[in-house]
Amino acid sequence: MTAQDIKLTQYSHGAGCGCKISPAILDTILHSHSPVAIDPRLLVGNDKRDDAAVLDLGNGMGLISTTDFFMPIVDDAYDFGRIASTNAISDVYAMGGKPVLAIAILGWPVDKLPAETAQRVLEGARAVCADAGITLAGGHSIDCPEPVFGLSVNGMVPVEQLKQNSTATPGCRLYLTKPLGVGILSTAQKRGILRPEDALMALQSMTTLNKIGELLGKMHYVKALTDVTGFGLLGHLAEMCEGSGLAAEIDFEKVPVIASLPHYLDQGCYPGGTQRNWKSYGHKIGALTETQRFVLADPQTSGGLLIAVDPDNAIEFEGQMRQEGYELSSFGVLKEQGDGRLIELR
Repeated sequence: MTAQDIKLTQYSHGAGCGCKISPAILDTILHSHSPVAIDPRLLVGNDKRDDAAVLDLGNGMGLISTTDFFMPIVDDAYDFGRIASTNAISDVYAMGGKPVLAIAILGWPVDKLPAETAQRVLEGARAVCADAGITLAGGHSIDCPEPVFGLSVNGMVPVEQLKQNSTATPGCRLYLTKPLGVGILSTAQKRGILRPEDALMALQSMTTLNKIGELLGKMHYVKALTDVTGFGLLGHLAEMCEGSGLAAEIDFEKVPVIASLPHYLDQGCYPGGTQRNWKSYGHKIGALTETQRFVLADPQTSGGLLIAVDPDNAIEFEGQMRQEGYELSSFGVLKEQGDGRLIELR
């Protein structure tokens, strides 16, 4: 069997962040009746639905610690390593931090796939780590029924620049740095109907590091920050709303989406994770069309950053982002919670 013959997605039951356990089931898993020791140094821990843990080092700096891994979302081993690594490193950027070190997590079906294919996965990871300016310094591997790969990543952030998903304020404008839809495109790929130009677009999106997060950490008017991954835009926005005690109103027409999505939705292409997501939080969301639900609850792998910006600085923010190569416009606003749903569409 040559490298070209191996289709990694055929060896796993899930794909990318679509493998994530649904928000409702995750709440059950994380719930505990045992007393939890409080570490006063822990700035962000498991009691919050944030992207990473953060430990106060006592010198004005915080240590960011995160891990993320999943099964193949593409067939090529090198690209799988790149995507999984980009996705894992994103959690550091989503806290406004700078990644400093990574170690690998590898599960491999050694009786089904050659070791040389796993080596290509690691080569892809090293390439992304080099792009992020960090070293892939080691890791751990096991014999596993399905291929699994990811990273554990450490980062640093000045405590005063730490960004969280639970610190938004009323009136904040909402922005997203990558368009939605890679879950839909990955489903089309598994069905063998993904057009080459769309495959290239999805790969480029999923392997683009969210480096802008480190700059966002320095912007005082960025009030809250998170990345959009397996729970879809609605799931991660709902976490931001609940953590901040707010609600959101969004304009679907202004949400950035991959332009070719209607072509695939017309053919019934959407991942199973979309339905699991909706069952977990659909009761918190206002009325949606079927298309809106498929797009807004679509599980994103290595998605963009969801940013809440003080309205008084929105124009300044958009200008600064333009200088960094991002043409962003607000797709929604945060407001005080009322008696309605957590997220409403205009």
